[in-house]
Amino acid sequence: MAEFLSQFRNFGWLDAIDIVVVTVVFYQFYMLIKRTRAVQLVKGVMVLLAISLLAKYFQLRTISWLLDKLFQMFVFAIPVVFQPELRKVLEQLGRGRFLTRHPSTPGIDTLEQVVEELVRCTQVLSKTRIGALIVIERKTGVQDFVETGIKIDGMVSSEFLVNVFIPNTPLHDGAVIIRQDRVAAAGCFLPLSENPNIQKDLGTRHRAALGLTEITDALAIVVSEETGAISVGIDGALTRFMDDKMLRELLLRELEIKSTPLSIIPFWRW
Repeated sequence: MAEFLSQFRNFGWLDAIDIVVVTVVFYQFYMLIKRTRAVQLVKGVMVLLAISLLAKYFQLRTISWLLDKLFQMFVFAIPVVFQPELRKVLEQLGRGRFLTRHPSTPGIDTLEQVVEELVRCTQVLSKTRIGALIVIERKTGVQDFVETGIKIDGMVSSEFLVNVFIPNTPLHDGAVIIRQDRVAAAGCFLPLSENPNIQKDLGTRHRAALGLTEITDALAIVVSEETGAISVGIDGALTRFMDDKMLRELLLRELEIKSTPLSIIPFWRW
């Protein structure tokens, strides 16, 4: 303790600059991977690190030995797993855009307006039998799928979304991805579900909605081109034949805009 305090007394302005630079670099790297699924892997590594520290503290030798071997494997696995993110960091450094401002989180009123625009949009698409697939990003980033489409970064409005899905237009055949209160991209390609128990009458849009929600926590709204039915995919499950009231309540609840009594939430989602 005395040695630590003696080192603290020698703390100078160069040490402060060192700490600030490291903090900024780690923060910018985290913001770069925040929109991708890699952030979940980082959280998993942090959990294993915490377990390792507890195992050493309580002298759990077997667990400590296993985790030490696992961390040795991570030395070679992390560059492979995070190869896209590391490449993106180097690209940002090369362009001189590593230190950038990041958008702030929208307020509750803004998100409620987004929900209303989505409900209006789906009602118009349903009545006119225009197929659509709209993805709403939540905690797990879907930047990998945003990169497959055309970047837009536009405001969410029912008129704009309806125009995107008009048949025979360049972007109508892919998915629109919404990030917070902005349309991030359109014409995006999503992975199809490999679940063999999917109903045979479900088309490609429904399978893509299920495929994405199986690997992320995103919401996927699907409007059927054949029947005009509105469905929502959550956690690899599809809720079909929703009206405007049901859709509004579900979006407000899942986006944590409106509180819901525990008795209404299924026990497996607590």
